[in-house]
Amino acid sequence: MELSHQLTWLFVLAIPIACIAWTVTHEEIFKEARDYCTDRSQNCKRLIGRKFFYLFTCEYCFSHYVTAVVLLITKYKLLLDDWRGYLISFFALVFIANVYMSLFAYLRQSLKSEKIEAKLKDNEWHEIKEDITTNKK
Repeated sequence: MELSHQLTWLFVLAIPIACIAWTVTHEEIFKEARDYCTDRSQNCKRLIGRKFFYLFTCEYCFSHYVTAVVLLITKYKLLLDDWRGYLISFFALVFIANVYMSLFAYLRQSLKSEKIEAKLKDNEWHEIKEDITTNKK
């Protein structure tokens, strides 16, 4: 496969990896399971149990496992056609997926702060409007 095709696959395959990892570790649909895993990762008696359950609460950690499954399904290799190509693609996909998740988190935080600012300005406007109407009476 040409390098340009390999790089296209790299950036495209990282999208579902990022989506799955983010959804499982952050979104409401998995909240109960994530809360259970968080509790078990903090209160499990055995170290291996704590580490196992932690994997489902950290998007970076979980993205490694999602990447492994994606590589099993797609047989995607980067740069080399042997096992080294799998290894390179594994870490490259994890890296790109985590860049996507970081960008998404940043955009989401920016949107939240913009909404809060808009709400504060709206509240100020209503207070000013109320003051003006009470002063006219």
